Order: sequence, then C-alpha cells, then structure tokens
Amino acid sequence: MEDASDSFEVVTSEGSGAERSPASSQGEAVEEAEDPAEEPLLPESAGTAQSEEGWDQQSPSQNSVLPENTANGTETASMIEDNEILRETGPDFDETDQYENQEHFFGEVIQQDYYMPDVITVRVQTGSDSFQDVLVKIERPTYNKPFLGGFRNVSTGVEFHNAGSQTKPKKRPDKGIQLLCKETQTVVEKNKPQQTRNTTSTQMTKIGLYVSNMTDKLITPGKYFTAEEYHKRRLEAVIVLQKYFRRWHAINLVQNLKEQRRLRLALEAQEELQKKKEKEDKLRREYEKKLNPKTKEDFELLYHDLELWMQEETEQINRTFTGAERKAALCALLEEETQLIACIGMHRLDANVDNQQKAILHLLGKCAQPRRWKAYDGKITEMDTQNSLRGKELLEIYRSISTKDIPKDERTSVLLTLKCTVKEHECKLTQEIVALIDREVDLMSREVKECNLEGLRKRICTLFLQYIKIPDFNPRVAGLLKVPQDPLKLYKNVYFCHSCEKYLAPTEFLIPANSRTIGRCRSCYQLDNEARKREAYLKYRLILENLRKSEVDYQDDSKIVFLVQLPDLQYLIENVWNCQSALSASSDLYDLVMVRWDKQHEWSPWNTILLTKEEADAHLKICNLQKTYEGPFIYRIEKKHIRAKNYFSQIPVMSSFLHRSNNQANANSYKKHSSSKLKK
Repeated sequence: MEDASDSFEVVTSEGSGAERSPASSQGEAVEEAEDPAEEPLLPESAGTAQSEEGWDQQSPSQNSVLPENTANGTETASMIEDNEILRETGPDFDETDQYENQEHFFGEVIQQDYYMPDVITVRVQTGSDSFQDVLVKIERPTYNKPFLGGFRNVSTGVEFHNAGSQTKPKKRPDKGIQLLCKETQTVVEKNKPQQTRNTTSTQMTKIGLYVSNMTDKLITPGKYFTAEEYHKRRLEAVIVLQKYFRRWHAINLVQNLKEQRRLRLALEAQEELQKKKEKEDKLRREYEKKLNPKTKEDFELLYHDLELWMQEETEQINRTFTGAERKAALCALLEEETQLIACIGMHRLDANVDNQQKAILHLLGKCAQPRRWKAYDGKITEMDTQNSLRGKELLEIYRSISTKDIPKDERTSVLLTLKCTVKEHECKLTQEIVALIDREVDLMSREVKECNLEGLRKRICTLFLQYIKIPDFNPRVAGLLKVPQDPLKLYKNVYFCHSCEKYLAPTEFLIPANSRTIGRCRSCYQLDNEARKREAYLKYRLILENLRKSEVDYQDDSKIVFLVQLPDLQYLIENVWNCQSALSASSDLYDLVMVRWDKQHEWSPWNTILLTKEEADAHLKICNLQKTYEGPFIYRIEKKHIRAKNYFSQIPVMSSFLHRSNNQANANSYKKHSSSKLKK
C-alpha cells in the first residue's frame, strides 16, 4: 500500500454511538494521498500510527474502501493551515480507502474488528517541505449517546442512525443559585393596590389665547359636614331600608302562614269528607248486604242484627209489662223472631242456588284457563294446551244448555252438539245423557210447554256436570276437585266431626290456637252461632286480614301471625284491648287495626297495639318508643302484653316463640345495661 502524506484531520472521539452512511466520516483519521512516492503518514514503526493491518481491522460499521485513484497513488493534495480541519477543506467522504492485498481481489471489502489505541501520532505538513508529528489522545465515551432517529436503505436494508456531536456536552456552570426548588411552586403571593400617578393640566385663557366657556359648569360648594354626620346619615338610611325590608318580609311570612293554614284546613276538610263518604259507603254496603244477603258474612250480619233487635225488644218488654202481659208479649216476640228466621232461611236457599251456579262456572273457568308464566321482562305469556281447549269447549256447552228462554232451533242445535261431545266416550253416564237428549228433542217436536221441560233440562245439566268432573273426560279438573279420585288418599288425611258425624278434610275444621282436639267443623260452628250467640266475626276477620298483609310486607319471615286464628284474635281484642284504641279509645272496629308495638321484632300477641288507621301510620314512623311515649302509657301497654303472654303461654305452639322472645329481650336489656356502664 502506498503512503498518503499530504494532510490530515484528526477526530479524537472513539465511535459516534450511531451507524453512519457511507458518505459520512468514520470518526478516525482520514488521509488524502498527494504523491505516491511519499512515505505513509502513519508508519508501523511509530507504534501508535495506523498500519495496513490496523486499517484492515476496522469494525463492520467503519469498513473502508480506498478509491481507485488512491490505490494507484494519483491523489492530488493541497496545503491546509494549522487552524483548519479536514472537514472544512471539503474532502469527498464518499470515497474511502481500499487496500491492495495479495490475498484478496480488487474491490473486496475486508471487515475485521478494530480497536482504537489511546494515543496516535499524526504527521501534519506545516510548510512546503516541513512536517510536524502531533500526538493525539483518544477520549473514550463515558456515556451512551441518545438515539436521534435515522433512516433505512430500502435496497440494502442497512439502517443509518443520526449522530450528535462526538464530544461530551459541556456542563452548565454552577452559579451558586438554586434554580429548581419546591418553594417556587408554592410561593405566597400578595396583592397590594397602588394608585398610579396621572398628570393632568387645564388650559386657561391668557393673553393671545381664548378658550370658550360655553360648555363649562358652575359648581358651588355645598354644606360641609363632618365624618360623624356622614356616618349618622348612613345609619339613618340603613335603618329606613331595614324597616321597609322587615315590613316586606313580615308580609310575605304572614301570607305564607295563611296559605299553609288554608291548605291544611282544606286538607283536613277533604279528609273529613273522605272519612264521611267512606263511612256512608260502608253503611250502604252493609245495608245492601242485609237486603240481599249472598255470602256467609252477610247472613252473620243478619243474625247479629236479629239478636240485637231481640235483646232490645226483650228489655223493653221487661221494663213495660209484668205478669201475664209480659208472657204474652214475649210469645208474640218469639213468633215474630220465628218468622224472621224463616225469611232469612228462604233468602239463604236462593243465595245457595246462585252461589252454587257461580261456583260451577268458576270451576269450569279454571279448567279453561291457559297456561301462564312471567317472562324476564315482566310480560305475561299465555299458551293454550290440549286440555285447556277441551275445558273451553265443555264450558261453552255447559253455558249453552244452562241458558233459558232460547229458541227451539238453537236449543236443538245445542243438544246435538252435546250429544256428539258425549258420544266420544262410551259409558253408562253418556248413554243416559244421550237418552235424555233424545227425549227432550222428541218432546220439543211435540210442542210441549217449556215449564214442563224444566225438570228434564235440570237433569241433563246435572249429568253433564258429572261428566265434566270426571278426569278421563276433562283432564284439567283432576287438580281442582276437593274429593280425590283415589279413595285410599281419604284415609290418610280425614277427621271425624262429632257434632254432625261426618268425615271431613282438615280445612273444614276451625281449630283455635289453644285447642287440644279437633272439635267441631266450620258448619257446626256456624250453626251453633246462628242458634245461640249470633255474633258477627266480619270485623275481626278484616282486622286479621289487614294484619297478615302488613306482616307479609315486612318480609322478615314472621310466623306467629299465621298461627293465630279468628277466636284467638277475638279474645285478644275483646279481653285484652277492650275493643278500643289504646290512644284515642275509639271503639269503631272497622277503623281499628293491629300493628307491631316494636317494629324491629315480628308481630306477636305480646308485641302489638290496637290503634286507628291514622294513629297506626304515625306509630310506625316512631324510632324510639321511650322518648316518644310517656312512662305511664308504656307501663299500661306492657301490662296488656303480660296478660296476652299469660293467655298464649298455655298453647304449646306459642310457648316456643314466647321463650325465644324472652331470650331476645334479656339480651337486649343486657346490651343496654352494659352500654350505660361504659358511658359512665
């Protein structure tokens, strides 16, 4: 390799931290050859100069290829000054060194690892015939240079990174002032108003200058007053403003109070009218029930009024008559009572016929109801099944044959439809129904009067109803019959009534909570009540229904209220609470309700109070009973609870709930006692 001895530029930093393009410098000494006969600037004997072997050991990012003219020793050179560098002379960095090596072909790039020494010797031409050796110390980078972006060659895929300066950045000089601190972000600011100066001047009339005074205003000084007088005037003005404001505020306040009073009086009047209307409606309903009794409760009211009337008449006779006259009056009263009882009995027979027909239609309506279920969005979905369609068909036929005063041709069509329906099943019952249908059709063809056909038509309806109640012909009726089809089931759940001597289901017996035996059935109780006491249980039944509904709304799994029966509630109201409200002593049972005394615990006979509806609503809003009610009233209520406990403790079912409530009360009292000790 021929030496290049013209001029050099030395870069004293090893590596740039980024891969350069072939057009950029490699960060090491680069030489330009001027004369092929001159010696190389970096001989091997220098020890620190770059040899041919050293140039061959460059890193892959610093591979050098000598230009063709340099390899032939024909590079032109020019002289540079001491203060100039090689970069400023504008060399072509796209041309790199290429070595001649006997082991490689021309143009082949040799890539080997190159290690830069710490010190290198560079020969610099200082004159036309003078040269100077300069020692250059290589500075190693002490930090990783940042990534500043770059680009990638699409054809070769080589990446080139942008490089910063190869020298270490200078540190900022320490001025002895703390520039970054927390106090600069939390500085306390102060605002101080200042009056800026405003220099003004006024142009006046003088010799040689005229200023017009047409727009001037004449200002005369007023009466001088001191600061005390000024504050006094301000105080008087404030007092006047306060007077007018207070007057306006008082007027508004009085108007608001008047408006509230008017609204409250209107609300109270409306509530009174509502109560009066409800009472009138209740009396009218009771009067209608007594005129046209239909249910058991209606007949209970009739017998109860009859007993009250008998007591009044008996008292009047005892006060008015004596001896034989008294006996005659009592006999006449007894005969009148007998007639009234017979009249009530006739009404009951008529009501039973209507109720029986309604019960039959209700049963058939249940058989015809479609299947229903509730979807996730709250909508009700209905589906007609084969059994429900069969029930609808039988219901329509029964309604048609039960209808009176229809033309003969329609009656004949209904009977033919019934005949086709029952002929689907062959049995003795269907044969009898078909025979009766043929008989009625024959009699109608002979122009027989309808009054003579009533018995035959009733018989057809009765037999067809028996046909409907057979599960083989109407599958939906199987789950609605009170008497099961399998007689073996009757032996397991049947009780004997010693009064009417009948075997009945458990639902037909009215069993009080303190009862130890089955006793009499509901029909016997009702018959005994009509013959002897003639009491009306409708009021107590309404109170019990309202109580159970309110307990269900609490959703706390209360059980005692469903164990209490009608006689138990009657004893509780009459003997413990004396049929009157605990607060207002109101004795109208239609307006009284039973609620919890302490709403935190479930209802029981020893945790209840009898109040009117308005009083009950106000009572349930109370959070602390001890602070709301006075001591004597609480003592009186607790005394009634003790009486109820003594009565219901005799019932085995109630005793377990009673012990549980006592344990809970003891635990609550212990907590209160311990909390009071801790406070002390």
